Amino acid sequence: MSARRRLRTLLVVAGAIAVLLAPARAGVASAADVTFGTPTASATYGTAIAFSVPYSASGTVTRIELRLRFPTTLGPEIIDVPVPGQASTTLRYSLDLGSGNTLVPNTSITATWIAYRANGDAVSSAPATVLYADTDHQWQTITGTLIRVHWYVGDEAFARNALKIGETAVSNASALLGVTETTPIDFFIYGDQASFVAALGPATKETQIGLARADIRTLFGLITPDTLSDPVVAATVPHELVHLVFDTAVHNPYRNPPTWLNEGLAVYLSEGYSAERKSLVQQAVRDRTLLPLTALGGEFPADATLGFLAYCEGASAIDYIVRADGRDALVRLVRAYADGITDDEAFTKALGQNLEAFQTAWLGQLGADAPQQYGPVAAPPGPLPVDWGGNAVVPLPGASAGPGNVQPGGTGSDDRAAILVAIGAVVLVVVAGLVLARRRGAAG
Repeated sequence: MSARRRLRTLLVVAGAIAVLLAPARAGVASAADVTFGTPTASATYGTAIAFSVPYSASGTVTRIELRLRFPTTLGPEIIDVPVPGQASTTLRYSLDLGSGNTLVPNTSITATWIAYRANGDAVSSAPATVLYADTDHQWQTITGTLIRVHWYVGDEAFARNALKIGETAVSNASALLGVTETTPIDFFIYGDQASFVAALGPATKETQIGLARADIRTLFGLITPDTLSDPVVAATVPHELVHLVFDTAVHNPYRNPPTWLNEGLAVYLSEGYSAERKSLVQQAVRDRTLLPLTALGGEFPADATLGFLAYCEGASAIDYIVRADGRDALVRLVRAYADGITDDEAFTKALGQNLEAFQTAWLGQLGADAPQQYGPVAAPPGPLPVDWGGNAVVPLPGASAGPGNVQPGGTGSDDRAAILVAIGAVVLVVVAGLVLARRRGAAG
């Protein structure tokens, strides 16, 4: 058979296969007719959130999922839901809010159901949104310029005093950072610790009386009418509200500023760099227990003493920025983070030096030595102990291999060589086959 005839035969066979497959693919595409009804979602405080939707399908459905989107998240949480055996039913899913729950009240959740046909096409339901709310109390509400105060213990005068403290704190922080707050802030005042802890979750600290959640624009406070004038409460409410204004000033989809900058600014604006905090920092300098700022970019220490020191150091660093470069430089630094840039880029842009240089200057004016760094250290020279890398003693990079030692990469090099030889043999066989086929075609 000539090469042309063989080519024509292959084309005919391919065409026949395409004709046979075409009706089958079309049948698959039109076989699954999926329909969703109106979805519902209902929350039971402290227990669960129930999601449901009427569902029917006349063909093959390979997968069903429930997508839950929470405030400010980049994408939804995807939950696999079993494909029902019957053609028409109601799909249900319950989000458990029992022990270990971290969902706080005033959080809205949007749910969407998705069904996938056998050909990969997706069919979506309409979205359903539910507000997870604390229904254990008879909340009263008053509204100011920006803040809505919700409370259940105390009279209206108590609530209005709390509203005044909050509105003043937001106004002052907004004016300093040059941002305009337009989205309302909900301020929930709890009158008993048990309810406060139940709302915030099991990780709530015993001494905690306030928490700001920028993702839902909400402030939770543990305040009773007899404690509203307490200096701790008077400082905590502005402190937490500064965090919300700070979030508006730096919001970007890329990265968060260092925690010490966020918390230090909140302390500085709510109570200043007090003599007590300054004394604690100076004591840490004398004891050589000062924490480096570069170690306070994420979570603060869980230890209460070290945690309080971290807050004090943040306030100290903010105070130093203001004294050395002025409040305008502090504002430039905070606003620089809105561009999603790195710490070094933000500090260089605002203060003319990177974070490490700033830390060195801050330590210098405190008269402090560079804090001791902890973390991974280089391995000592010499061979690895027996059985760390197998039975053989494998020397570390840079160490000489003694008799009987296996050099790093030796076995891997042999394997790679064998693989290359095998690949070369396959290539030669394929090339030889092509040449032979061409010669036979020419002869025919």
